[in-house]
Amino acid sequence: MATPTLTGREAPAVRPPVSRPPGRLADLTALVRPGQWTKNLVVVPLGLLGAPHLDGGALGGTLAAIAVFTLASALIYLVNDIGDRDRDRRHPEKRHRPIAAGRIGVGTAVAFAAGLALLLAATVGLTVATGATAPADWWPVAAYVALNAAYSRGLKHVPLLDVFIVALGFVLRLAQGCLASGNPVPSWLALGVFTLCLLLILGKRRHEMAVGGVLHRPALRGYTVGFLDQLLGFTAVLAAVSYVLHVQASPVFGTHAPLVAVLTAPFALFGLARYLQLIVVDAGGGNPSRALFADRMTVTNALLWSGILAAAWLLDRLGR
Repeated sequence: MATPTLTGREAPAVRPPVSRPPGRLADLTALVRPGQWTKNLVVVPLGLLGAPHLDGGALGGTLAAIAVFTLASALIYLVNDIGDRDRDRRHPEKRHRPIAAGRIGVGTAVAFAAGLALLLAATVGLTVATGATAPADWWPVAAYVALNAAYSRGLKHVPLLDVFIVALGFVLRLAQGCLASGNPVPSWLALGVFTLCLLLILGKRRHEMAVGGVLHRPALRGYTVGFLDQLLGFTAVLAAVSYVLHVQASPVFGTHAPLVAVLTAPFALFGLARYLQLIVVDAGGGNPSRALFADRMTVTNALLWSGILAAAWLLDRLGR
């Protein structure tokens, strides 16, 4: 026999909370991937390393380069989502994206992309009109947009070429940062950025093979898990060697550069090994930025690593 309530009536059933879909503003914001803007915040300022004069002009130019590349990358993300909407619907995670889910119409997305393109052109035009930059100084952004346009039109379906193009985009970010700070592009640093980004992208491809399969990304037909594992190991070695050679030849640490390279090499190797562990053992890597920033071991290693580099830079400045 049911136990009566104090009022003599049955208690009303508790309804589960209803999850509301994101609002229109949230969906439009999601289209430009704010979580991916850290790539520009991290890579573009690398051009300040070894800058002849770290003055207001170099810092202002770097900030402008970050803003322009953020707009350019947001435009590319949006264009890709428009073109990939049918394929994204077959992916267990990407089917929730605003365009694939049907929350944002194609016409609205195209109009949004046109607005971003106009804002990008206006930002570059403003820096040129004020004399802060010359038109030729923005060739990395132009190359980035052209390369990604070709990528969206079909190159992303070509195995190996798909990952190399994405990694090259980060080298173009570095080149733009160097132009903004008046610093030539360090060769070993460029190779290090390229190989490290290639490592992260290969890890993402490995995760995609397990989650989405080739229906979402046709280029995956040119890969196997074993092949990707070989590429991951090969690329990790190149990234570690490039880092050591760059630090050893860098003018930032003066005569202490060889010692700094030796002291920080274990941190570089540990960071690479930890990422491979997250990819191969823990089956992660779908979102490399989230995987790295959410991992306590990686964050702790990066903080200690950065502390040693900062201390070495400061000691070199005090010793001059």
